[in-house]
Amino acid sequence: MAAILSVKVQPRSKAPGVEKLPDGSFRVRVQAAPDRGRANREVLERLAGFLGIPRSRLSIVRGEGSPSKWVKIEP
Repeated sequence: MAAILSVKVQPRSKAPGVEKLPDGSFRVRVQAAPDRGRANREVLERLAGFLGIPRSRLSIVRGEGSPSKWVKIEP
């Protein structure tokens, strides 16, 4: 069964990284600007590394043009 993660993105960050918040959501800071999907690609790469899963198992299902996203983890 697939899981959905709530993710808040901070583009153009000088200190990129992933942080799990107390409410169970994630904050992902990326260096890329939100231009032509660059930040979204970096979000998925960083989140996959943090979770220890392949990037191919993650996809954005809501919020591609927004800083608030839902990311689906495929089994």
